[in-house]
Amino acid sequence: MILRDPVHGLIAFEGMAERVIRSLLDTREVQRLRRVRQLGLASLVFPGAEHSRFSHAVGTAHVMQALLDRIDACSEELPPDQRLDDDARSEALAAALLHDLGHGPFSHLFEEVLPHAKHHELWTQDIVLDPSTEVHQTLESLSSGMSERVAGLLSGNYRLGYLSRSVSGTLDVDRADYLLRDSHMTGVRYGLYDLDWLLQALSFACVDGRWVLAIQGRKGLPPAESFFLGRHFMYQQVYHHKATRAADALVRAIFMRVSELIFDGAPPDPLLPAFRAAALGESLSLQEYLRMDDAELLTCLSAWERGSDPTLAELSKRLRCRDLPKTVPLPEGRRARWEEAKARAGQVIAAKGLRPDLTVWLDIADDVPYQEPTDGSIDGMWVTLRHQPLQRLGDASFILGQLRNKHIEHPRLIFPAEFRGEVLAAIHDVLD
Repeated sequence: MILRDPVHGLIAFEGMAERVIRSLLDTREVQRLRRVRQLGLASLVFPGAEHSRFSHAVGTAHVMQALLDRIDACSEELPPDQRLDDDARSEALAAALLHDLGHGPFSHLFEEVLPHAKHHELWTQDIVLDPSTEVHQTLESLSSGMSERVAGLLSGNYRLGYLSRSVSGTLDVDRADYLLRDSHMTGVRYGLYDLDWLLQALSFACVDGRWVLAIQGRKGLPPAESFFLGRHFMYQQVYHHKATRAADALVRAIFMRVSELIFDGAPPDPLLPAFRAAALGESLSLQEYLRMDDAELLTCLSAWERGSDPTLAELSKRLRCRDLPKTVPLPEGRRARWEEAKARAGQVIAAKGLRPDLTVWLDIADDVPYQEPTDGSIDGMWVTLRHQPLQRLGDASFILGQLRNKHIEHPRLIFPAEFRGEVLAAIHDVLD
């Protein structure tokens, strides 16, 4: 099985890998990922960012295949019970391909804005384990009990701990693909790093009796540093871009208004069952959740723009026409001023006859560029240096040592662009 990919070039799955990947690609749940954008609303800022969770899933499986090859090359360092076997290889490929199955519309935004929405990781577990899904049935047809083992690998409960951490960990196949893919599709270069050299620099180390993947020698530090710096720059320049955050705020307002209408007994039409259930805190069936994708939500927005509720119609129109709110950066580290700025802006907007709770937002984009455990956990990245004891990556790398566990915040005030002058006049002394 050969696929052409804009990031990795030719992707080939052969033998056992082809059997696993091809059978899972044909399932309804994996095909649904074609209709969920990888970067949500980022295409409003970066026109090329139209790529889907599906392409990312295939890319992640490719990176996992390359990682498995590297693990095989280092297998002599491991005791026999920690080495890969055919089951582990199959399950690792399946987990890499399926890791994003539970994502809802507009990437992470859907689960952030609805008050009772279940996180996508839990939905992924449900999809893998539910006997009614084609993914579950396919896994079981490949090997009895495979669905349970893949679910365990995804949740961090697997017989080879280092393999589970390679699916979701400090340096994992998910990030390894999305940094390169998102950079390529947005047209930026911030997330680029040397994947081949990074994989080649991996080896094994034993920490407190458990085996972990580690960076081998100082030759492996530059690609590892580039990986984490690339992630940091992507958050600064792409994932937390001010216009994307403004669009996210608009979607929050839309979902808030939809929830209000549901509670008032006048829900907008059409309304997906998932919206009603999430707004009312009711249980949502897996089948109802899987109905949702970006196309379904965009269809709702089109109808709501022409609907009977003027508030929802205006908000929907603004999003569909890319009439985004204005953003103003606020002084970092001065939280009292943030709230003061929001309150003053709210007064201006209220005087104009609009609802501040739907139009004025205090947005705090935050991230930790390099996170490393401080509690003695074996998680995180390790480095093996000749003639030196095993050490954490943050101790071996000066750059990452400076970024280690640093919490970075970028506060912004978001409000309707047509009132920019009045709002800036009201908050000018807060910005000093």
